Amino acid sequence: MTPGKNALVFGGASGIGWATSQTLLDQGAQVTIADLRRPADPRPSDPGRLRYTACDVRDASQVCEAVKKAVERGPLDWLVYSAGIQHYGSVVDTPIEEYDFVQQVNARGAFLACRSAIPAMTRGGAIVLVSSVQALACQEGVAAYAASKGTLEALTRAMAVDHAKDRIRVNAVLPGTVDTPMVRSSAERFGGRDGLEQTLEQWGGNHLLGRVAHATEIAHVIAFLLSDAASFMTGASYRVDGGLLSQLPVRL
Repeated sequence: MTPGKNALVFGGASGIGWATSQTLLDQGAQVTIADLRRPADPRPSDPGRLRYTACDVRDASQVCEAVKKAVERGPLDWLVYSAGIQHYGSVVDTPIEEYDFVQQVNARGAFLACRSAIPAMTRGGAIVLVSSVQALACQEGVAAYAASKGTLEALTRAMAVDHAKDRIRVNAVLPGTVDTPMVRSSAERFGGRDGLEQTLEQWGGNHLLGRVAHATEIAHVIAFLLSDAASFMTGASYRVDGGLLSQLPVRL
């Protein structure tokens, strides 16, 4: 349990971000969600500890206001950046506007969030950026997405170096395929006649554990990295991918 901790979760209204918000609430933290939309499944039992603020992470002023909203409760302890979008295409067929949009949400938004949040972490704290295994190894047609997630990898290390003196730890998680609205949208797009659930099952079969992850499984790792149990962990990236990248794409 982590009662009294003050957490801010960007992209916290759905997917991994919402699962993380729920997990932190369950552990006793107070959570501010910054997102374009409100959570589809609000928790009326936590009106005092769960807050929502509208935020477009591409807008520096809105990001700054989200941090101010969280700091109304006191110094910020934890920051999670889980906002993200997907676009499909190579560098040749991805419009520049689409590339810029993906970078603005996935990478620049993280920069803006940390830029505003770190000065508010006056008693130290921890940051977790949600990257992806596609920062390390990717499928075809995800040039913009993979580049944005690779940026988060480098940003994690840079901030860990710069802000260790401020008693702020910075880590990243790299999920494999996770059952989230974004992944389900992709499955609907590429599943064709197989159907959504069968496509997710097929994608899960690429992982050593034979399935896709539940968002809560990623959230538990994020919560651990934020907690004092991870007090000697910083500047690192942790794959939570069901063994996806531990295998060679060959069959004997």
